[in-house]
Amino acid sequence: MTASTTRRTPAAQSRIAAVGAIAVAGALLLTGCGDQTKDSGSDNTKTSSAPLADKLPQAIRDKGVIKVGSDIAYAPVEFKDSSGKTVGIDPDLADALGKQLGVKFQFENGTFDTLLTGLRSKRYDMAMSAMTDTKDRQEGIDSDTGKKVGEGVDFVDYFTAGVSIYTLKGKTEGIKNWSDLCGKKIVLQRGTVSEDLAKAESKKCTGGKKIAIEAYDNDQQAQTRLRAGGADAGSSDFPVAAYAVKTSGGGKDFEIVGDQVEAAPYGIAVAKSNTQLRDALQAALEAIIKDGSYDKVISKWGVEAGAVKTAKINGGK
Repeated sequence: MTASTTRRTPAAQSRIAAVGAIAVAGALLLTGCGDQTKDSGSDNTKTSSAPLADKLPQAIRDKGVIKVGSDIAYAPVEFKDSSGKTVGIDPDLADALGKQLGVKFQFENGTFDTLLTGLRSKRYDMAMSAMTDTKDRQEGIDSDTGKKVGEGVDFVDYFTAGVSIYTLKGKTEGIKNWSDLCGKKIVLQRGTVSEDLAKAESKKCTGGKKIAIEAYDNDQQAQTRLRAGGADAGSSDFPVAAYAVKTSGGGKDFEIVGDQVEAAPYGIAVAKSNTQLRDALQAALEAIIKDGSYDKVISKWGVEAGAVKTAKINGGK
């Protein structure tokens, strides 16, 4: 189950001063530079004062941008605010990482179930989208068929979250856990752990009472369907479900039922061939954990329960 929008800084900044003299007519042009880009023919060199900039691959340092694949419809992890700006936990963490690495994180919107494909095709440098770090994703295995569908990815784990079920407020239909969904309809986002859990639970149902599963491109669509009375329950990662319960209809639309399950790490996904970027992200995450920037973001969004103390690689099971 991000920097916010694209922001590019000028390659160089200069100031010009004219110095006059009584006996000499003319001007002296002085150019002063701080961090700079030197561009002379094929020579393109960037410098940065960011503490971990030298850990990045040179190609990314030259561009000054990391392209991030993300499903930007998963509040409060990543979503568009009323002005259209990308905000949330992931964009704020990406801003903090960017200060360590000296680059901007450019979030590009995509449906969740296509993010790893976009990563493999090099459309993105990384994916950051409340994506659970699992062994199947690490190994490129389709969780439904058990077949290999492509090269796996590496994860830099940055948060921990479980999965929750929520219903219309006051209409829980006796649902307290996943087994109570047999014979009922659930709405959720396609390609998520919620969908995997619903499919697995449906196979356990007896008496012909399977779980009717409606999967959507994004979580907002699933919430809209439930809000309209088109299902008995919805499911998403706990931070997202909790945010929906708190904000939808001023807190009058939904309620969480039962406890969250399957607590697991969210990971930043990086191609296995791009170990230098993976290690740079891990170092940057460790740095913001140590300097307190990480905790400030987590506290801002009220999700302290999911905070990590160290940046692990491929910690998912």
